[in-house]
Amino acid sequence: MMTTEPVALTRLEPFDILDTEARRLDRFFAELDEEGWNRPTRCEGWTVRDVLAHLAGEELYNHACLDDDMDGFFEMLEREGVRSGFDAFNEWCVHKRHGLPVEQVLDEWRSKNAETRRRMRDRGRGGTLHTSIGPYPVGLQTFHYDSEYATHGDDVGAPVAEQEAAARLAWRVEVGLFALEEQGSKARIERAGDRITAHVDGLSAELTEAEFVEATVGRLATAHPLDSRIRGVLRCLA
Repeated sequence: MMTTEPVALTRLEPFDILDTEARRLDRFFAELDEEGWNRPTRCEGWTVRDVLAHLAGEELYNHACLDDDMDGFFEMLEREGVRSGFDAFNEWCVHKRHGLPVEQVLDEWRSKNAETRRRMRDRGRGGTLHTSIGPYPVGLQTFHYDSEYATHGDDVGAPVAEQEAAARLAWRVEVGLFALEEQGSKARIERAGDRITAHVDGLSAELTEAEFVEATVGRLATAHPLDSRIRGVLRCLA
């Protein structure tokens, strides 16, 4: 687990990125009608409404980190019968909110996420959070949240303005590279201009930056020719 930021990340502002991605989702959610809420997403089996429920539920974990209350968080999961890790927690978050009015879930997410973003910024990127894997830098945790929000923004189809796209892709590439290094990935990455070559166990594949980002978050299209062995190693943020 890394405790210091790679140089490439020090040039970025994680809290500003998170605010931008949260605002993007908020604008998108605010304009949806019933049909929009029920549209399928890139998250298999989840509608747009389900993605919102997932984001709202995640704030239980985020606040537990900020409150230094991991014990309380896991005790709550035990009481609720959630015993199979974070995938089960995610499904529970969606199921728990399934019968609620979508406006109520949206209000929950808006208020809880706004509090998370404010408290993270107040603590500062050099501060520490108590996470499920132990103490962890606030700045690096925020970059993980940045990726989560950008990924789900793309999952539901939240628009990205043309003038934002290049900078957004650039920071996502850097976060993906950081996550691979943090996890001690066996992938060896080479960069040449806007192309990225991944080497894994004697296999090599050249990807565009956009394809690399999609691979790191587990969203590369099934039909993409990337070898499954490389695909599995590159997935580090989902």
